[in-house]
Amino acid sequence: MAAVRGPGDPAYDVYLTGTVFLDIVFTGLDHAPVRGTESWARGMGQSPGGIANMATALARLGLRTTLAAAFGTDIYGDYCWDALADGEGVDLAASRRVPGWHSPVTVSMAYEGERTMVTHEH
Repeated sequence: MAAVRGPGDPAYDVYLTGTVFLDIVFTGLDHAPVRGTESWARGMGQSPGGIANMATALARLGLRTTLAAAFGTDIYGDYCWDALADGEGVDLAASRRVPGWHSPVTVSMAYEGERTMVTHEH
């Protein structure tokens, strides 16, 4: 993209807005969790999710990506902010930190080619 950008072009290629979730993904489950039992996962990962998935993909494609989103001032919001701004190069100048707001969290469990999700959001 750098080869086709001109001096009068906007500061960004893509401007996104939406909700950012902290995604926690458990993988390697042999079956769906069964009520009253404990299930063990062979793998786990975490990353910013929701609109952050698109922002990350576009930034990795070399597009100057700006995201306008709310981030909680909790540890989940801190992690998502740092992962996007520092780790992926997403411009968060249009985003805001919201004191006292709990960042949305989604836990996803992958098994048998499917996924099950549980989300907590205020």
